[in-house]
Formats: sequence, structure tokens, C-alpha cells
Amino acid sequence: MRNAASASLSLGSLGLLRLFGVPWSWSLAAGFGVFLGTGGWKYLYIVVRTAKRDLNGLYVLLRVKIALWHHLRRNSNIPSIFAQTVKQHPNKPALIYDATGETWTFTQLDLLSNAVAQWALAQGWAPGDVVALFMESRPLQVALWLGLAKVGVEAALINFNLQRDALLHCVGVSASRGIVFGAELAGAMLEVSSSLSPSMVRFCTGELSVDCLASLAAQNLDYILASAPTLPPPPCIPPKSFNDRLFYIYTSGTTGLPKAAIVVHSRYYRIAAFGYHAFRMRQDDIIYDCLPLYHSAGNIMGVGQCLINGLTVVVKKKFSASRFWEDCIKHNCTVVQYIGEICRYLLSHVWEAFTERFGVAQVGEFYGATECNCSIANMDGKVGACGFNSRILPNVYPIRLMKVDEETTELVRDRHGLCVPCRPGEPGLLVGRINQQDPLRRFDGYSNQDATRKKIANNVFKKNDSAYLSDVEGKAGMAAIADPTGTFDCDAFLREVQQALPPYARPVFLRISPQVDTTGTFKIQKTRLQREGYDPRLSTDQIYFLNSRAGRYEAVNEDLHSAIVEGRMAL
Repeated sequence: MRNAASASLSLGSLGLLRLFGVPWSWSLAAGFGVFLGTGGWKYLYIVVRTAKRDLNGLYVLLRVKIALWHHLRRNSNIPSIFAQTVKQHPNKPALIYDATGETWTFTQLDLLSNAVAQWALAQGWAPGDVVALFMESRPLQVALWLGLAKVGVEAALINFNLQRDALLHCVGVSASRGIVFGAELAGAMLEVSSSLSPSMVRFCTGELSVDCLASLAAQNLDYILASAPTLPPPPCIPPKSFNDRLFYIYTSGTTGLPKAAIVVHSRYYRIAAFGYHAFRMRQDDIIYDCLPLYHSAGNIMGVGQCLINGLTVVVKKKFSASRFWEDCIKHNCTVVQYIGEICRYLLSHVWEAFTERFGVAQVGEFYGATECNCSIANMDGKVGACGFNSRILPNVYPIRLMKVDEETTELVRDRHGLCVPCRPGEPGLLVGRINQQDPLRRFDGYSNQDATRKKIANNVFKKNDSAYLSDVEGKAGMAAIADPTGTFDCDAFLREVQQALPPYARPVFLRISPQVDTTGTFKIQKTRLQREGYDPRLSTDQIYFLNSRAGRYEAVNEDLHSAIVEGRMAL
């Protein structure tokens, strides 16, 4: 604030001198003197170092903001925007399915999504109804949610790794009236079939025996779509606006059951548009998308470039490190998409070594969650950065890192009750000011209102405002378990965990204690546990590590601890 004030004072002095007819040269000199005299050297240094980056970011922001404003005025939605893309590129390949080599042009994708829309109408589904999609990645999944959207029906995109309670939970919280599942997931469906509502209609895509279909009370959707009309459906009544719901994407569920995040049409557009402009994509690019289509990175940042901007997207059923570059060469891909640790799977030492080894011209990293309003992007290729927060124009995109109490994990407040921003280099919680009238800053939350309220803080930047608290979920780390009787069985625990949780949600480490220590207010002493980590020298508790290759938990001794720290044992 001090630097901004000095700059404002300097400019004010410059304007005042010019008002009284003082020559430009003298006015500039005086203004610069005022600037330096009020402590502006540091601010000047920041301007010089970050102006190019920030101006580029401002350019991208304005392009997206103007496009959003345009679509809001026209009352557009994703199906209507896709219709314009089809007109521009009717015979261009839209989606390529790597598993079969099948190519769908934009016209073919449009016709198939029309067939889906006609099928949905024949089911009696109306705008606002929800249908769950539970399948491995394939172009048909795009046609399904897009076709449903054409008649105002909202898809719930279910993680295909889920099973049992987590699967039932995701289907239940979406209040789905029907479910479409892939034949490859028939086993997971059989486990929960008797617990699903009898009124929920079920459809299968892929090859499945007649007996298996009967046992699941499911119909073959492929046959139905093959004979469905491909004429455009009648206009949706009431029409879906740009800020209405498009579909649901679920949080990872590593620290609890997954939450159904609401994705509105404008959010889908702005995520895809930001990626396109921030990373300087072109319409002749071909994107290799090996990310799951139940995820926003794969379905919005990836497939969104096809639907919104007319790029060709290669859809991979599942990520394969051994086939990655072979696939890219085969399909002449110019853009590859990755998330999390994919680059580490391709090369153990990332970024600079990765770009040198594979001749990558540009790496564009970003941070964001499906539901967040504080996405950031590394637009200038700074090694190790996932984004930036402008020091020159901080209020153009109001996000901040705020200080957090390490003991309570609560936001730190000043004497006025407002949150305290972090200084450069300090860790904190990323927050974004909420404005429901602005598609860039709105927060639509989850299907569960309690979960939505927990992600909102008040009195953050100023009195009576509200801000979104970024998603801290990630890969499961350590589970601390109280075992006062000494009877804990690691093997039995792993068997239960494998049946109930997807691989990414299973604890990598276990810490077995006679009791779990608490504070004076009976809160678990997480800070001490975090500090001690999995180092056996810092605790008398027994610590176990999940050796995924051996398929069991192994006791952590000093040798194993060293192997993990040095990277000789993969997590």
C-alpha cells in the first residue's frame, strides 16, 4: 500500500504541476522526485521486473472478460457456443479416440449429441433433472453430457475409480434420475445395484452380455442411440442461461466423501478460454488429453478447447507413460496436457530436465479447482511457478495469499477483524473475493449447502465482503490410528481400504499410537504429527509405509526412511 500511495502521490504532483503550466520535463522530474522521496524505489523495481508479465496477464483477462460479457448479453450457453463452432469447422476432426483410432468430426459430434438429446426427451427428463455418467474416458462421454445439456438436463460426472459407499454417495448427492455406465465398470455397478433406487433407470454403453444387463436391470444405450433421431431438439424451456448449471464434477474425496461441485455454463467457458489465451494455443493445434473426463482438467481445459475454440482433441482412455510420446507422434499432437505427477512419471526430474529431454518449447502451469474463483497461471514460463498475483494491479483480479495459524488452521485476523495478507515468500491460504455478478469471480459451490458455506469466509479484504477458500485436498498422506490394545492388523486394514477407497485416497503412511494426543481443548495435535512426519527417529510410535509394488504396509525403519527421502523408494 505504501508503494501504491507513493506512486499515486507522484502522479498527483505531476498532474498538478501540468495544470499550472509547468513544462513536461520539470513536471516529470518533480513527480519522479516525489515518488522516490516517498519510498518508491522498491515499487519501481517491482514494476520493471513484472510489467511485461502483468500486462500480458491483463490482456488475457480482458479478452476473457469481454468474451464473457458478450455471451452474457446474448444469453449464450455451451450448446449454443458449440453450434457456432460446428458452423465454422463442420468437417474438421473434433475428437479422436486413441483406443480405436475412431475420428469424429464436429458435425458427427453434433449429430450424436442430438441423438442423446432426443433420447433424454423420450425418457421424460426435463430441465434441471440430473443423470449420472460412470465410465472410463471416451468421446461418447462428451456427446452424452453435451446432448443432455441441449435439453437442460445436467450430468453428474462420476469418478470411475469409485466403488461401494463412495459410488453410492456420489450418485445419491446428485439426486440422479438415471445412470449411464460403461461395460468395463459392470462389476462396480453390480456391487451397488441393490442399493440404488428402483426408480433410477440404468443404461450401459459397451459390450455386455444379455444376462449381465438383465441382472443390472440395464438397457443397451448404444442400440438406442443408433436408432434415435439426430435432428436438433426443440428449444429448452425455460432456456438455460450462461450462469445456469451445466453439470457436476466431484472433488477428489481424499479427506472425506467427494463433494459435487456445480459447474455453470459461464465457468466452463471461462476455464477453457483462459487456457486458450494464457498459453497461446491456436486453432490448428492438436491436444493430447490423457486426463480423465470426470475431471475439470480433462473435460474443461482439454475438451473445452474442442467445443469452444475448434481444436482437435485426442482422448486417451487412461494415462500410459510407456505410450505417451508414441501416441503424441502418431496423432501429430502439438499440445499435451498433464496434471499433478504425470511429468514425474515421464521423467523423474521435472521442468528444466523435462523440457531439455523432450524438446518442449513452452510449459504453461496453472493452479485451480473446478469450483474456485482464484485460478492462477504461469504465463511467462518462470521455472517452478504455477501462477502469479500482480503487485502492480492487485485489484484487477482480487486474489491473495492470507496468513493462517499453523496450530488451528484458521485465518489470522488483524485488530480490525480483517485477514492478514502474506508477505512475499510466506506460505498461506489462497482466497478469492466473491462477486456473483461477475463470471470470473462467482462461486457456485456444491450440491450440499453446508459444504458450500464451509468454503466461504467473511470480512476478508474489507468489512462485509466474502471470499472463497481454496481446495486443500490432495493425495492422502498419513493416518494416525489409536490402538490402545495393540491389536491393529495392517493387512486386514489394507483389505478394507482397497474395497472402500480409490487408490489415491488410501493412506500412504500409518502411525499407530496407544492414544492420539489432544490439546487442552481436545483437538488433535496435528502440528506435532506433521512436524514429525514419518521419521522413525522422532517418535516411539510404529510407522508403516504402503509399498504399492509389494501390495502391503511395511514398517518404516531408518533404512526405508532414507530410501523414501532420497527417492529410491517411490511413493
